[in-house]
Amino acid sequence: MSWFKRNKAGISTATENKKEAPDGMWNKCPNCKKPLLNSEQIENQYVCQYCDYHIRIGSAAYFSILFDNNNYTELFENLTSGDPLQFSDTKPYPVRLADSQAKTGLKDAIRCAHGKMEDQDIVIACMDFTFIGGSMGSVVGEKIARSIDYCIAHKTPFMLISKSGGARMMEAAFSLMQMAKTSAKLALLAQAKIPYICLLTDPTTGGVTASYAMLGDINIAEPGALIGFAGPRVIKETIKKDLPKGFQTSEFVLEHGFLDFIVDRRNLKHKVANYLRLVK
Repeated sequence: MSWFKRNKAGISTATENKKEAPDGMWNKCPNCKKPLLNSEQIENQYVCQYCDYHIRIGSAAYFSILFDNNNYTELFENLTSGDPLQFSDTKPYPVRLADSQAKTGLKDAIRCAHGKMEDQDIVIACMDFTFIGGSMGSVVGEKIARSIDYCIAHKTPFMLISKSGGARMMEAAFSLMQMAKTSAKLALLAQAKIPYICLLTDPTTGGVTASYAMLGDINIAEPGALIGFAGPRVIKETIKKDLPKGFQTSEFVLEHGFLDFIVDRRNLKHKVANYLRLVK
């Protein structure tokens, strides 16, 4: 087996001739840990082709999935938070906002846009978890309120994609007031008989779950999403009991009657468009 013998020890390729894979070409599935080619992820709408795990994505990806040909007009894009409480933890709140804006390229934790979904007009508001944990501050509430006003004025269905850790502590009561504000606006939307679709994604927790995320005409969720108000540890310590298996997953929430159905992201656009055709 002389042909199998290595004649030279070590690797003979010079360092300058080595080829590296470009950054961002490959990612790893958080669930099954298998490598995923970025172009295949986009084609599969950011769902793992091996285990069907729904990878956490932001507003830009959701808009590309839901709007026809990724054509849309962003609404109220220049709204930014103030610092009414002059809050400071490890850094002042304005500095934290500026850092998050520079890191993510976003103004705040939600983006709103108007476009078409299978040739039907729709306004979509989508939260971004990468911006301070998708926390609900005054800008989030104001953008949702203005989007609802826009939908009422133009008789356009409204869809909200939730992805949040809850209320933003840096704005304290100003953040909590957004729960009542958005709920009141949604009551006006219901009076106008305009459809409101809630999509709960991983994670949807805290004051967001306790307000606009669960007030839809239909409440739907992605598979395996974390949906809850308080965290499992807090609940367990409060009730002094072990929690059931799969507690606070979208499947558990569906089984207990808080969701209408769970939808695979690859079928999301078609199912929502079908619902809008049915309620016209």
